[in-house]
Amino acid sequence: MPAGRLIQSMARLVELHREMLELGERKTETIVHNRVAELNQIVNKESKLIKLITETDRERIEAIGQFLIAKGYKPNPYVTISDLSRVVTRAEDKMALLAEQAELAGVLQKLKERNALNQQLIEHSLSFIDYSLNVMTGFDDNGATYQHPGQTTHYTQRSGLFDTRA
Repeated sequence: MPAGRLIQSMARLVELHREMLELGERKTETIVHNRVAELNQIVNKESKLIKLITETDRERIEAIGQFLIAKGYKPNPYVTISDLSRVVTRAEDKMALLAEQAELAGVLQKLKERNALNQQLIEHSLSFIDYSLNVMTGFDDNGATYQHPGQTTHYTQRSGLFDTRA
């Protein structure tokens, strides 16, 4: 049954993306608690999962091609699941395919939201690190703004912890 292989690859994609979502949730917690070593482990696991997702997606594309050939159509890797559901004749297969599509779309939306949150957390962390370094080194952004030529400024006063002139 060619549709069965396609449904299985879609189910596998859903499973892999759920794992990616779980890693994203763990990543949020590690970013908040500043556990860098654990964050590196999560990123490595994500890289492995991305490879598995890529392989599974290739399998899905192959299954689509085989399914279309079996139905007498020209293979097209860019055909959508909605288009394929019109070609599927068995009601059970059509329902299973559409259910996997809906589930994958939901997981992908949650993953997108989680990744956006993690990106914001990382940006805030980097901003805080930049601010902390500027406070410790005494770097002042006032030199980048326009000042009246008659106005004198004193750059000899330092408020940071490190001597940047060294």
